[in-house]
Amino acid sequence: MKVCILGNGLISLTLAKTLVNQGIYVDIFSSNNNFKYKKTQTLGISKSNIDFFNKNILNIKNLSWDINKIEIYSENLNNEKILDFKNHNEKLFSIIKNHELYNLLFVSLKKNHKCNFKKILNSKNLLERDYKLIINTDIYSPFTKKFFHRKIQKDYKSLAYTSIIRHKKLENNIASQIFTAKGPLAFLPISNTETSIVYSYNGRDEFNFKKLVNRFNKYYKILSYQKVSSFELKLVNLRSYYYKNILAFGDLLHKIHPLAGQGFNMSLRDINEVLKLINLKKKNGLELDNSICKDFEDRMKHKNFIFSNCVDFIYEYFNFESKIKNKILSKTVKYLGKNYSLNKYFTKIADSGLII
Repeated sequence: MKVCILGNGLISLTLAKTLVNQGIYVDIFSSNNNFKYKKTQTLGISKSNIDFFNKNILNIKNLSWDINKIEIYSENLNNEKILDFKNHNEKLFSIIKNHELYNLLFVSLKKNHKCNFKKILNSKNLLERDYKLIINTDIYSPFTKKFFHRKIQKDYKSLAYTSIIRHKKLENNIASQIFTAKGPLAFLPISNTETSIVYSYNGRDEFNFKKLVNRFNKYYKILSYQKVSSFELKLVNLRSYYYKNILAFGDLLHKIHPLAGQGFNMSLRDINEVLKLINLKKKNGLELDNSICKDFEDRMKHKNFIFSNCVDFIYEYFNFESKIKNKILSKTVKYLGKNYSLNKYFTKIADSGLII
């Protein structure tokens, strides 16, 4: 069995590693052989997804930094804490540097004879190859423009600014997020001396990143900042997940606001579902073909759409509060957060996705 993957990003390599672990041959085609992640980019992976990754893909314990508590604050309530999540000192999720995870996956796949990296020269030639299943993660692929242009899209008209601060050593296992007047600001620990900063800024005027971080910093004696980078924020859901034997995947399939750190987690849940479909095919002695595309869409499209819009609702909820300058919404969240059952349920949703 052989599968074609278009794109060589983090999701592509994660999916490829999952497939070769199942004895499936993979050809990875890329239009960008010099692809690199910025060293300030980090991602959060939930506990259930970390367990899935370590068991089915690759052991990443040495790369991940565990978070055992999340604290949520609101500038509208004078930076008062309105929520916290914890699980009896067990990790809630882990933070990993994108480029470190990417390099580990790339080296592992390069050594695996079941995986081949190739450059796309002509899309017509690719179609003529004997692939019964093509998985497209490449937003610049000719297939994307031709078959996957119909989507539900929302432009937040804002940028996410990222950096990593170096600070004096401390026990650093608490992640925090502050809903500021101009967007959510997250402090995500990656070691006892480093913390990732992600600020989603929806204002139009210029601002001083360092001053803003210092203003909301509660824990750290900062020594230095890495270079600040930024990217545009959009909400995207494809209307159709596949065309014939070509399945859309990763950021091409769905993009969400980074405030909940769920983008990569959604794709890992997608990979888990693909793995289940593959194992079902193998169990029944069937080949991997375009039926996986339809089955995957039937199982995941509604879940991904609802989940991504739930994240969007959280963003708009606090954004609306900032616009009307009323404290009632944050006070409501604070009140609901004191309910143990609700708090536990929200924690479970963040870990495993929607319970539907």
